[in-house]
Amino acid sequence: MGQQMTDQIAFLTEARTALEGLELSRDREKQLKLDESKVGKALDAEKKSLEDNISSTVRKRRDAIASSYDAEIGKAEDKLKKARVKREKAKNQGMKERIAEETADLRSDTREVEGRIRALFKQKHVPAFCNSGWYYALFLPRRFGEYFLFLLIVLVCFLAIPYGAYMLIPERQPLHLAAVYFAAILIFGGTYILLTNKTKARHMDTLKEARIMRDHIHSNKKKIKVIVKTIQRDKNEKIYNLEKYDDEISQLEQEIQRIGEQKKEALNSFEQVTKTIISDEIVTAAKPKIEELTSRYRQIRQEVEKTEEEIKQKNLEISGKYAGYLGKEYMDPIKIGELMESIRSGRASTISEAMEDVKKSGNP
Repeated sequence: MGQQMTDQIAFLTEARTALEGLELSRDREKQLKLDESKVGKALDAEKKSLEDNISSTVRKRRDAIASSYDAEIGKAEDKLKKARVKREKAKNQGMKERIAEETADLRSDTREVEGRIRALFKQKHVPAFCNSGWYYALFLPRRFGEYFLFLLIVLVCFLAIPYGAYMLIPERQPLHLAAVYFAAILIFGGTYILLTNKTKARHMDTLKEARIMRDHIHSNKKKIKVIVKTIQRDKNEKIYNLEKYDDEISQLEQEIQRIGEQKKEALNSFEQVTKTIISDEIVTAAKPKIEELTSRYRQIRQEVEKTEEEIKQKNLEISGKYAGYLGKEYMDPIKIGELMESIRSGRASTISEAMEDVKKSGNP
C-alpha cells in the first residue's frame, strides 16, 4: 500500500513539474514575442528614418544646386528685361524723331496757316471764339465729324438739359414740361440766332475764307496721321541704330541658355553620381545601429522558434504521458496538488480515488 501511494505521488509530481515547465516555456514565449515586436518596430522605424533621411538630404542638395543656378538665371533675366526696355525706349525715341522729321513741313505749314487765320480774324474784327471747332460745327459744318458734333450739341441743349431740368421739379405737370422746353428754345435758340446775326451774317466772307484754310489744316493733320501710322507699322528698325541693344540682348539670351545647360548638366551629374555618394554616406552612418537591431531581431526570432518547438515537444510529451490518465480537467498544477494532498492525507490511495475525493469536496 505504501509503495503504491509513493508511486502515485511520484507520478503526480512528475506531471505537475512537466506542466509547470510548460507554463514557464509559454511565459518565456510571450516575453520573447513582446521583445520581437518591440525590436521589429524599432528596426522598421530605423529603416524608415534612414529612407526619409536619404530622401530629405537628396532633395535639399538637389534644390540647393537648382536654386543657385536659378538665382543666376534670374539675375540674367532681370538684365535682359532692362535691356529690352532700354531698346524699346530707344526705338520709341527714334520713331518720335523720325515722325518729327518727316512731319516737320506739314506741322510748319499748319502753324503758318493757323497764324494767317488769327491775323485774318484780327484784321476783320471777327471774335476769336469763331476760330474753333464747335463754332464751325454749329454754323458752317462740312465734314462728318462736325455734323455729328452739331447733332450732339442739339441733343444736349434741346433734350438732355430740358428733360433734366423738368425732372428736378418737385410736382411735375405737363405744363411744366412745356414751359421748360419753351425756356430752352428761347435761351439756346435765341443764343444761336444772336450769334448767327453777330458773326455769321456779318463776317460770312471771312469765315468762308477761314473755312478753306481750316480745311487745309485738317488735310495736313490727316497726312500727319498717315505718316505716323506708316512709321509705326514699319518693320525696318535698322534706321534707329539699335545694334548695341540687340547685341546686349543676344548676349544675355545666350548667357541664360548657357546657365540653363550648366544647370541641366549639374543636376544630371547629381542624379548619376552625387546622389549615390550621399545615399552611401548616410547608409554607412546608420549601418551599425541597423545591423545591431537586425542581429538582435534574428536572435530573438531564433529563441522564439526554439521556444515554440520546446512547447510543442512538451505538449506532446504531457499529452502522451499524463493527459490520457488525468483528463483535461486535472491538467493543471493546482488541481494536481489537490490530488496529491488527498492521497497524502489518506483519503485516497489511488489517483482515481483522489479524483472522486476532490469531486466530493466540491473542488473539481
